[in-house]
Amino acid sequence: MRVLLIDDHALVRRGLEELLTSRGIEIVGSAGNGEDGIDLAVSLQPDIILLDIKMPGMNGLDTLSRLRELEINIPVLMLSMSRDEDDLARALREGARGYLLKDMNPDELIPALNDALTGQNVVAKELVGSLTNIIQGKPAEQEKIEPATPLSELTPREQEILEHIAEGESNKVIARNLGISDGTVKLHVKAILRKLGVHSRVEAAVIAVEHGYRQAGK
Repeated sequence: MRVLLIDDHALVRRGLEELLTSRGIEIVGSAGNGEDGIDLAVSLQPDIILLDIKMPGMNGLDTLSRLRELEINIPVLMLSMSRDEDDLARALREGARGYLLKDMNPDELIPALNDALTGQNVVAKELVGSLTNIIQGKPAEQEKIEPATPLSELTPREQEILEHIAEGESNKVIARNLGISDGTVKLHVKAILRKLGVHSRVEAAVIAVEHGYRQAGK
């Protein structure tokens, strides 16, 4: 088995190299950042890549995404301290073969590598619950998920313009206040009315005020 290590911590790379080499696994290359790791993956064509997530510059998830964009389909195992469900979800979406934690038992790493090489997906046992949530489409923390409102689809600029509408300003006044043209304001207003499902500025203003936007004179 030929392994490429990509991790910004030299001590981690050295420890992994010693661990894997002692078990008869060849370390064909070692990189301290995503850019160098991609270059080594292209030139060395390892059997498998162990990839950290939290790296400066191009992080591990972006590195994985770039590898797939380049059609480098070498199996990748993420090896990280992050237990963030979003990291796990994105890693799997980007095509990682598995997701392991750096505090895992060293004796579990070799079986995980072998499983990944045979096409199996491997996930740290501590993250099985998170994996279940992802598969079932459940949010990691329900209390942080805000309910959808009629304003959810508006862009930040459209929300800004809607606030001015709620204050009773005309298109010309809004344009002057925001430093944009009347025509641009009209386009935004048209999009706002369409997204809110209303036919007039007054209706839009009412919705805005109901959701905490300011109202003229208040």
